[in-house]
Amino acid sequence: MQYLLKTVIPFAAAFILSSCAGNGSFESKPETTAIHDHATTEQAQNPGTAKPVLKNDKLNAVYQHYIHLTAALTNGDAAEAKVAANAIEAGAKNMDDGSSIGLSAAKITTATDIEAERSAYAKMSKDIAALIKKEGLLSGELYVAHCPMAFNDEGASWISGSKEIRNPYFGDKMPGCGEVRETIK
Repeated sequence: MQYLLKTVIPFAAAFILSSCAGNGSFESKPETTAIHDHATTEQAQNPGTAKPVLKNDKLNAVYQHYIHLTAALTNGDAAEAKVAANAIEAGAKNMDDGSSIGLSAAKITTATDIEAERSAYAKMSKDIAALIKKEGLLSGELYVAHCPMAFNDEGASWISGSKEIRNPYFGDKMPGCGEVRETIK
């Protein structure tokens, strides 16, 4: 029995350590998990609806990062919002009508707090919604959600792949504040 313990435990320890080292880090990253969970949640809530795919490939790529940004703001993660905005800024440079989206993304990457990020996100959301309506979707549906209380009752909208309200302007303070105002098909 002692021989078995002396041989099995080192192999088990080596296996566990190599599993952890495979991802380049021994730390877990709960904020990344939460962001991926949000995207998965959007898809799971609409099992009969195809995942939205935009006609314009470059806009579709930017929209994928926009989903990431929306989730980061919903989760109150200013650092992750900057990561997503950086990717949006890079993608917007490749788009014909992407300059305004790129400017909003740049404001998010240089913002000093999450409220400033959310303000730039509101402008970006208007611009992305306009482009999606102009370019159209190949499949699925998107929803224009609106929070009437954002920015001292001025209100602000965002694009979502789900009818469920997950408010990026108030995060965990008022996650369900808002309503779907429009469906883009």
